[in-house]
Formats: sequence, structure tokens, C-alpha cells
Amino acid sequence: MPQGLDQIVDHYISPLTDVVSDIMFYAVPVAGVQFPLIVIWLIAAGLIFTIYFRFWMILAGFLGMSAKFVECTLGVKYRQIATNGEVYGGPMYYLSEGLKQTALYKWGPFLAVFFCVMCIGGAMGGGNLFQSNQATAQLIHATGGVDSFLYDKAWIVGLTFAILCGLVILGGMKRIASVTDKLVPFMCGMYMLAGFIILAYHYDRIPGTFGLIFSEAFSWKSATGGCIGAMVAGLRRASFSNEAGIGSSPIVHATVKTDIPVTEGLVALLEPFIDTVIVCTMTALIVVISGVYTQQAHDGVTLTSVSFASVLPWFPYILSVAVILFAFSTMISWSYYGLRSWNYIFGRSKTSSAIYNTIFCAFTVIGASMNLNSVVGFSDAMIFAMGIPNIIGLYALAPEVKKDLAEYRVLRNI
Repeated sequence: MPQGLDQIVDHYISPLTDVVSDIMFYAVPVAGVQFPLIVIWLIAAGLIFTIYFRFWMILAGFLGMSAKFVECTLGVKYRQIATNGEVYGGPMYYLSEGLKQTALYKWGPFLAVFFCVMCIGGAMGGGNLFQSNQATAQLIHATGGVDSFLYDKAWIVGLTFAILCGLVILGGMKRIASVTDKLVPFMCGMYMLAGFIILAYHYDRIPGTFGLIFSEAFSWKSATGGCIGAMVAGLRRASFSNEAGIGSSPIVHATVKTDIPVTEGLVALLEPFIDTVIVCTMTALIVVISGVYTQQAHDGVTLTSVSFASVLPWFPYILSVAVILFAFSTMISWSYYGLRSWNYIFGRSKTSSAIYNTIFCAFTVIGASMNLNSVVGFSDAMIFAMGIPNIIGLYALAPEVKKDLAEYRVLRNI
């Protein structure tokens, strides 16, 4: 029988999350590698939309950016504004309303509810369990690892996060926006500054590191499965990171003040580029340059922490602050995504919202006590599942967005 609250929580919750992950990531063998069908679904969407809207978008970035453009444009176009000024938007609205004029009009309501259920799960998983888990792991690592006071008391960190998160989300979207507007730029700037220092220190190793990354990514190992295996893992993490095609971003982009939806879609193009291309590439370079990636004793955020510490011994403390700030800002953002999905299904009353917020904060405590593998599996499963109904809607409404884009180009003489 497991001892301690952390072990008890993990013992009973992990088997359930493992089942969800196994179902969502059902895979078929491709060149000796198990290839999840949901990954193919997301890759195809990015490629198709890039071609459909012409290759000018390739000049601006990579495949996920086109999907982000379409979904955020639709999020603004089909949003609803209540009499009290509250904005309600996201895939559930362009699925239920936008599809009325298409051949999928009968499926709109079902797809909208399906998306909302998965979004609530994604908010509890990737937007909560995962963030709480990684912030706790980094804090324990920075305070002594196995010798840390918090080593077998992760629930204390989770409870602290839950209280702080609750204080913010009870204030609604304005308070959430106010907090994230301050936290995210500071956190990102601090992280990138440290990253540039390390890369400058090892500037002579950068060309060789790029070569190693590409050679390993495209090596034909394990019965020609190395390339595909690396691609699958990379795409899972990239999709989890930038959320392109997933459908979460349109929920918050719908709150923007504009009368031209396409403009918000164009702004949203930058998100996958900054998040995945710049920040993630920097992190990968540092992990490989440091050589820490060969050590199996580290995973998740601790791998990044040890890599940065190879040049900046004091950085784990800074990273702890950055990870905590990032986790906190991500949690309160995803609490909003999940709340809007909850409101769509269960109504917009204060009681309904209070119930959701209570459940969300409880999951923060659970996430801090679970093992990383179970958290990642469940988080990926829920977030990737959101992309199924969302991308169906994007395909159906793409002609409409293309028309809006053409009109905007004429208007702006582009």
C-alpha cells in the first residue's frame, strides 16, 4: 500500500490517466515505429491549410501557423457578446453556428459539445496537472532534490498553487489578462536572456550541435524507424506547446477588440513561431550542447535545469521562478478555456462557474503529486482530442475564411 499523500494520489489516479492516453494515442505501425493517428490528423491539417491559403504563409513560418490563422479568425467571427459585456467564443461557436450553412449542419451541435468535453479535460490535464507537476518538480530540484523538505510533500506546493490560482480566476477574464500580461513577457525575457548567454558561451559548438540534431532526427535506425520516431515525438511536443489546430487559442483570441476577424488571425500567426521555433529551438540547442541529454537520470523540466546549470550554476533558482511563473500563467489561461467550454455545456450562471473553478483548483493539488509519465500521457490525450472536432470545422469553413482574407487584401491593397 502506498505511503504518504503524494504516493496515494499517484497510485489511484495514474492508472486512469494511462487508459485515457492509450485510447487517444492509438497508433499504427509505420516503418517500424508506432505512429499515433491523431498526429497524422494534425500534420495533414497544417499542410492542407498552408497550400489552400497559398505559400505566402510559408514565408512567415511553419505549418502550424496556417491552422492557427484559420481557427483564430473564426473564433473572432463567431463570438457572442453578452449584455454584460462578457465575450464567449471558440470552436464550440463556429462549430455550432458556422456549420449551419455547410453539409455538416447536422453534426455542428455534437462536434461543439465534443470539443467542449475534451477542452475541459485539456484544461484539467495539460493546462493544470502538467503545469503543477513540472513547477513542483523544478522547485523540489532547486531546493535539494531528494533532500528537499518538499520531496515527499509535493501536495503542499500544489495546494499553494491552487489557492493562488483560485484568487486570480475568481476575478474573471480581466484579472486573468492583467496577470498574464505582466508574467509572460517577464518570464520569457528572463529565460531567453539566460539562453543567449549560454549559447554565446558555447558559440563554437552551435554549428556542430545543429548538425547532430539533424543527423539524429533523420537517421534511419531501428528498422528505418528513427526518423519517424523522432518526428512523432517532436510533433507531439510542438503541438502541445503551440496548440496550433487544437482549438484553445480561438477562445481567448475571441475577446480582442476588432471588427475585422482576419486581422486577429494574422496576429495569431506569430504564436507558433515564437513559442516553438525560437524558444523550443533554443532549449534544444542548450540541452544538446551541454551533453545532459545523454543522462537518463533527468527528464522533463529537470533536464532543462541541469543543462542550463552546466554554464550558469545559479540558474536552477532562476528557472524555478520562470517555470513557476509560466506554470501559473498557463494554469490561469487554461482555466479560462475550460470555463468557457463548461459554460457552453452547463450554462453561464455564477453557480456553474463556481463549481468548475473548484474542480480546477482541486486538480492543481493532484497534479503536483503524480508521476510525470502519467501526467504527460493524459495531458497530451485530452489536448490532442480537441483537435479532432476543431479541424473538421476548419476544413468545412476554410472557404469562408479564404473569402474573408481575399476581401481584406483588397481592402488593404495587399
